[in-house]
Amino acid sequence: MKRKNLIVITTLICILLLSVTAFAEPTTAETNAARFGIWTIIPPLVAIILAFITKNVILSLFIGVFSGTFLLQLNGFNVSSAFIGGFLDIINRIIESLSDPWNAGIILQCLTIGGLIALISKMGGARAIAESLAKKAKSPTSAQIITWLMGLFIFFDDYANSLIVGPIMRPITDKMKISREKLSFIVDATAAPIAGIALISTWVGLEISLIRDGYLSIGQEVNAYGIFISTIPYRFYNILMLLFVVITAVLVKEFGPMLKAERRARTTGKVMADSSKSAVFSEDKSLEPKEGIKLSIWNAIIPIGTLIVFGFVGFYFNGYQAIMAGEDVALIELLQNSPLSFVSIRETFGNSDASIVLFQAALLASIVAVVMAVAQKILTVSEALETWVDGMKSLVITGVILLLAWSLSSVIKELGTAAFLVSALSSTIPKFLLPSIIFILGSIISFATGTSYGTMGILMPLAIPLAHAISPDATFIVASVGAVLTGAIFGDHCSPISDTTILSSMGSGCDHIDHVKTQLWYSLTVGAITILFGYIPAGLGLPIFIVLPVAMVAVWATVYFFGKSPEAPEKAKAA
Repeated sequence: MKRKNLIVITTLICILLLSVTAFAEPTTAETNAARFGIWTIIPPLVAIILAFITKNVILSLFIGVFSGTFLLQLNGFNVSSAFIGGFLDIINRIIESLSDPWNAGIILQCLTIGGLIALISKMGGARAIAESLAKKAKSPTSAQIITWLMGLFIFFDDYANSLIVGPIMRPITDKMKISREKLSFIVDATAAPIAGIALISTWVGLEISLIRDGYLSIGQEVNAYGIFISTIPYRFYNILMLLFVVITAVLVKEFGPMLKAERRARTTGKVMADSSKSAVFSEDKSLEPKEGIKLSIWNAIIPIGTLIVFGFVGFYFNGYQAIMAGEDVALIELLQNSPLSFVSIRETFGNSDASIVLFQAALLASIVAVVMAVAQKILTVSEALETWVDGMKSLVITGVILLLAWSLSSVIKELGTAAFLVSALSSTIPKFLLPSIIFILGSIISFATGTSYGTMGILMPLAIPLAHAISPDATFIVASVGAVLTGAIFGDHCSPISDTTILSSMGSGCDHIDHVKTQLWYSLTVGAITILFGYIPAGLGLPIFIVLPVAMVAVWATVYFFGKSPEAPEKAKAA
């Protein structure tokens, strides 16, 4: 392992540990946080460091989970019984993770989309759309911009984004000699960052709920959705990361490990490093289109379009049923009187179960793909079903990784890792530094736990009362709320144990550790700009119409002055 990677990770974790305790979360985890203290960070730290050292995500996650279950079972010096109990506890946690309806839905969604992509490939749809897009993607720049635009188009859910964009765009980016590391970065950078700020998405319900509860804790009843919209300009990381992707593509400049990966791809044509492990969605010759069939982009557009359309429809009806079965009279009346209004659609999306909806949409899209393959006599029914199952097999490893990641999350929660990190926040905070400190705290908790949702739930009840206590200014509180929401995404974006990070690398056919190592430098760079040119000036009271443009210029200047062309020397000179 390169020492600089260890330094980066250790620095992130230690920033918080140097502070003084002030706040504690009154949950069951608080007891374990007080009991184990700094040892609570061992499971995520072990998993993260081993992932970089061994390049084996499954082994790293397993040992990380075991280190946590071992601590929980340890009572005095009963090492042998803690060892056995810890191992048995891992089995129980994996079973519990799989039995959770949300988790089961996510795994079924992944497997089904894998089968759908296999059918599209076998019918020649993937190659047809790749050849069609290749005509527009005449350079690495245009290929990256098209990938970015596709990511923005699938704004409603980060999981759907990660699993759809990568497989579709991979043949095009491979042809343009864009590294798999850069492809997976673009996919990841347009997943949670866009879903987190989209006016209608599967994230909105949670974010609005947390905002509402936070304001109620300081005795204020507010329009939570209005506050959510007000935070968007203060979601600096989300906005700047989306801009960063475009700037690197347009300027044709990279830096850090990504520069090395892009130079390898441009000069040698190797889109993956020789040392890379075989990735999910790896090239499978058995899924090549049948010889002699007529390639048609509709064999891709119709199934993918079905997935997206049914996804939207499913979000509405699933959320509609959840609201109508609930006790919120105002919402029920709203749906009865104005079922198709913007507010109604927003509320139904926010109350929908994304894991179930996307599985249902993927299953319907798969059925459509099977019917199309059989109707065109490309495949028989048995061949189509066999292809679908083969495609699902390619994502079994993703299911294993997700189960271990969820098990690690449950261990971390029980140990009180987040509670311990939150308790490290100092009680004497200068006003102008509070949004930055909230952003850093959220990023570290999210990085260590691999979950942005959980981090938002932990920090929001603390951030709003704290911001209000320091300054009752409405804009200051909104900036602090934005820091919670975007800090959670920043840490999740960096974390190798995050499910969206895992899905982005797998969907793009990139070695997971290669994806994390190359993306980490870019995420940290944008994160630093977020603090220096975003939250510190905002905390000082500068208006957002000045702060945000200046931060955008800072992103451009960073890439322009520190980036280098990945092209061959003669091509770079000509450019």
